[in-house]
Amino acid sequence: MCIRVRTLLLLIVLLASAACGPQATTPAASTPAPAAVPQNGSFTVTDALGRNITFNEVPQKIVLAGKALFMIADAIYLFPEAGQNIVALGSTAQGSGNFIPMIDPTFSAKISLDSDAGPEQIAAAQPDCVIMKSSNAEKLGTPLEALKIPVVYLDFETPEQYQRDLKTLGQLFQNPNQAAKVAAYYQDKAASIAEAVSTLKDDQKPRALILYYSDKDGAVAFNVPPMSWMQTILVETAGGLPVWQDANPANGWTKVSLEQVAAWDPDVIFIVAYFNPVNDVVKNLKADPQWQALTAMKNNKVYGFAKDVYSWDQPDTRWTLGLTWVAGKLHSDLFPGLDITKEAQAFYKDMYGMDDASFQKNIQPLLTGDIN
Repeated sequence: MCIRVRTLLLLIVLLASAACGPQATTPAASTPAPAAVPQNGSFTVTDALGRNITFNEVPQKIVLAGKALFMIADAIYLFPEAGQNIVALGSTAQGSGNFIPMIDPTFSAKISLDSDAGPEQIAAAQPDCVIMKSSNAEKLGTPLEALKIPVVYLDFETPEQYQRDLKTLGQLFQNPNQAAKVAAYYQDKAASIAEAVSTLKDDQKPRALILYYSDKDGAVAFNVPPMSWMQTILVETAGGLPVWQDANPANGWTKVSLEQVAAWDPDVIFIVAYFNPVNDVVKNLKADPQWQALTAMKNNKVYGFAKDVYSWDQPDTRWTLGLTWVAGKLHSDLFPGLDITKEAQAFYKDMYGMDDASFQKNIQPLLTGDIN
């Protein structure tokens, strides 16, 4: 399709939107998504599913909904407009932690949605726009769109998706400068770590293992992430070799036995615990005779993954902190003098405008895992 025809079609969509309100279109797979083109005050947002949603003005009443919401919310609050434009949101807690009230003084005035809020409850907030992860599209997004409520899908699961989805939020809030600033921050942080370990040969890279500890319903289990997930990306970018590649998990956490862990016998083990005190988990493992036989345990290289409100291993906004921390544990010689608490303090100041006093009050007391 020639450029002139594509432009004409886009103008038709925008003019129709001006008459009928926000709407979404899905471009053909072979057609690149067009950039936002203002037309009589309207603009177009391209979301994670490649859909083009046209708005007549910046949404003033935004609702955040769906599963895995806290990671999306944390990213949206990287934009200063977020707090004043969000009118309702689902649970942003993981375990007992909840970050958004720490940075949004209007949080208590917002509508609190049930964790499994359906289209009717969301529609009652009369949103101009609903934002959710694309994994919620079929179950929740489609019914909302049937009610003529525009939905913008995001992912924020990988470093590449961070670059793409930040651009989407820049379009939505009409603040491309903030989107570019934040995107550059993440890109530069990841690039600096990758550069520091770039000359290492494979035999210089520790064989590392990430294990997610769970005791749901009283049954203790250890799980490894898919190779495409952020947890694996952190290990590889920080100069480690993921030993669980042979397990080849595909779509989610995969349970592994202690026998399998012993067979891998990694040099370094990182323990993740989302719903348990990670320091207590590691302490109990160190007292277990079966774990004491592992090389990583003998060398005192079993670490509780660093966390504050949320664990830093996830594709949350804190993933660069997790990357920096992992790199320091795997290659302390390449990162001499690394002070992860100072790194965290700088992160919250740069990304959320949190002053030192607020950091020391709200975040520093929550720092846990093997921080030092």
